[in-house]
Amino acid sequence: MSHNSEFFHPELETLTRDQIHTLQTERLQKTVAHCMNSAFYRERFRQAGLKASDIRTLDDLRRIPFTTKQDLRDTYPFGLRSVGLEDCVRLHSSSGTTGNPTVILHSKRDLEQWAQAVARCLWMVGCRPDDVFQNSSGYGMFTGGLGFQYGAELLGMLTVPAAAGNTLRQIKFFTDFGTTVLHAIPSYAARIYEVMCEHGIDPRRDTKLRTLVIGAEPHSEDTRRRIEDMLGVKAYNSFGMSEMCGPGVAFECKEQNGMHIWEDYYIVEIVDPDTLEPVPDGEVGELVLTTINREAMPLLRYRTRDLTRILPGECPCGRHHLRLDRMKGRSDDMMILKGVNIFPIQIEQVLMQFKELASDYLITLDSRDNGDFMRVEVEMQNVNLDDYQSLKQLEKSIAQRLHDEILITPEVKLVPKNSLPKAEGKAVRVKDLRKQY
Repeated sequence: MSHNSEFFHPELETLTRDQIHTLQTERLQKTVAHCMNSAFYRERFRQAGLKASDIRTLDDLRRIPFTTKQDLRDTYPFGLRSVGLEDCVRLHSSSGTTGNPTVILHSKRDLEQWAQAVARCLWMVGCRPDDVFQNSSGYGMFTGGLGFQYGAELLGMLTVPAAAGNTLRQIKFFTDFGTTVLHAIPSYAARIYEVMCEHGIDPRRDTKLRTLVIGAEPHSEDTRRRIEDMLGVKAYNSFGMSEMCGPGVAFECKEQNGMHIWEDYYIVEIVDPDTLEPVPDGEVGELVLTTINREAMPLLRYRTRDLTRILPGECPCGRHHLRLDRMKGRSDDMMILKGVNIFPIQIEQVLMQFKELASDYLITLDSRDNGDFMRVEVEMQNVNLDDYQSLKQLEKSIAQRLHDEILITPEVKLVPKNSLPKAEGKAVRVKDLRKQY
């Protein structure tokens, strides 16, 4: 492709809706036939009274039973593979702390296609071979490290596999290597800025950073804009999950108006998480994905548990692949307090509206004699913590704004900056202590 082209794969990125449907139908038929090499799917189809040849159209997809994370655990480690182990060259695994983790196998072709998808995403937001790409994601079993590494290398960038943590070293790499593109989770991007400030480093003056790729933890639009303002970058939202390969599933373009999901790789469904029936475009539901460009371990109608919606209308960028809204949370992340369903992202959206607050917060659910309650601890920016009256008034204002959003009034506690626990992986935003009672 030309460096001047807006597209890494013009022939695939500019497909019309009709062309996408035609390609998806062809690939779905091939994928379902290939899945019959898997003992798991052969038995699933037998139980459902289905044959591979029954799946002829995209509408027929709904006849296939869902695949769940529990299915991956029940068939641990290799029970869903559709090729022999001799044809697999890598596996990635979830960090499951209880029971079996989920394991995903990749063939050589799967890894090549995954790298192509990530390169396509990075190219879409303006990354080019003369960029320096620094990856602050974990490597190893976590897919964010190697997924972005291979995609960035395929695109042609100089890559810095910095891995997670060691913030001072990350910053030294920015300044020494001329890093222009950074991949980081939102909470860690904010932490990098804090450490820069502590050491008198101005990201605009002292680094060449201009592009940030963020993902892996739910975050609000206000958080994105705040991080952009801190680091002097454009921050693009990324979505991926290890069951689908990892990063590269969906990505924002320069319009920053939703994440294009690559429909030559995946078929998208949005269903009601309770009834499992499809919801109309534009309504929030659970994202269900079918892989149609995978060899070692294709998954049919996989319930991601992520809540999102398909955004209506066309994108000005010229890509017709569906756009997903930022993840609203997870159907299994939901907190239920006093009969009310609450997602952490709702609380973050309120907190980020207060300029007095920093980025880190902790939601604790606990019980006392008169029932369950929620406490929200949130760090302050550099303001006077000794002004008791002002602090109490601010806590009251935050609690009222949270009540307006979640219909419950939490206890709000303002704490000094950097006093909440820091994590090198995904930020811990919720502690549920109620199960101890």
